[in-house]
Amino acid sequence: MRGEDEKQNGMFSYVTLEQRIPGDHPVRQIRVLADRGLQRMDAELELLYAKTGRPSIAPERLLRALLLMVLYSVRSERQLMEQLDYNLLFRWFVGLEMDDPVWDVTVFSKNRERLIAGAVSQQLLNAVLVEAREQQLLSEEHFTVDGTLIQAWAAARSFKDKSDPPQPGSGSGYKGEVLLRDRVESKTDPEARLYKKAAADKAVPSYQGHALIENRNGLVVAAEASLAATVAERAMALKLLDRVIRPRNEHPDKKITLGADTQYQEAAFIQALRDREIAPHVSEYGEGHNLGKNSLNQEERQDPERVTSQRKRKLIERVFGWSKLDRPLRQVKLRGLSRVDWFYRLTIAAYNLVRMRRLIPIQGMAA
Repeated sequence: MRGEDEKQNGMFSYVTLEQRIPGDHPVRQIRVLADRGLQRMDAELELLYAKTGRPSIAPERLLRALLLMVLYSVRSERQLMEQLDYNLLFRWFVGLEMDDPVWDVTVFSKNRERLIAGAVSQQLLNAVLVEAREQQLLSEEHFTVDGTLIQAWAAARSFKDKSDPPQPGSGSGYKGEVLLRDRVESKTDPEARLYKKAAADKAVPSYQGHALIENRNGLVVAAEASLAATVAERAMALKLLDRVIRPRNEHPDKKITLGADTQYQEAAFIQALRDREIAPHVSEYGEGHNLGKNSLNQEERQDPERVTSQRKRKLIERVFGWSKLDRPLRQVKLRGLSRVDWFYRLTIAAYNLVRMRRLIPIQGMAA
């Protein structure tokens, strides 16, 4: 029997948001992990707000909404507010009831600025790593580092000549070479630089994102964005290592290794790793005019663990592939290094949450 196409609208719903979300939906596990991290951040979030005045948007809801932007590739905050108005899954994840009003997009953006000023994305990343460490998902000895290009929210035609370009020998190129990005500046985003990763590529307005992963499960343990420059990857690698590596006297018997590609094959960088007692498992040039850059000694070259480190190096490419394939990090819609860095760390925290969802047993995910 054919059913009737009834036009009468129901006035009430007796199915809650909690009941509408399938029990095996991936966002359920991500929500549990995110809430655990937010609970650990409670004291830090409290410091960002005054004790009196009109209540603002709860920072926990702000962060959950921003995580949705990354997880579901929402292209703008305006579209996010539109989705929150009618998408019940989004409402449930953020913590809104079905009848709760959605925030105005300008109010949402204004409240987000407080989170940027408070470096909350780094705090979220730290809180997620605490959970990973408690679940024994992290390696404390074996790491991989790499960098990626982040296209800036600026056009090439916005670049004009600088009034005070750097002097010869003080540029951002190899041995201080003054490059094109040193001589011109974008009027849209002055901190973005024209940069390309390969000689055959086209230079585009860019920043660089850097990540340090542990080799056990490929979780990112440190991340930061920087200005685009040839030397940025090696300088940031050492900065991330110093942030993560524990004092040597705590584990004097453990060997720490770092895997990397040929971009890190530089004598000064290799020596800096030796000074930190870190085994340089860096890929070497096999042919061409770059053979002279190979700086490993025979003992380091024959280290049996170096093969394992190079095999594990592909794990970091998954991080960048996931972050840039169809997500906002492909071309970040924020201007200025501080904002780009903030959003980059938020994206990395989201990646860790997605990765940990697959690593933690289902029975261990109960809130």
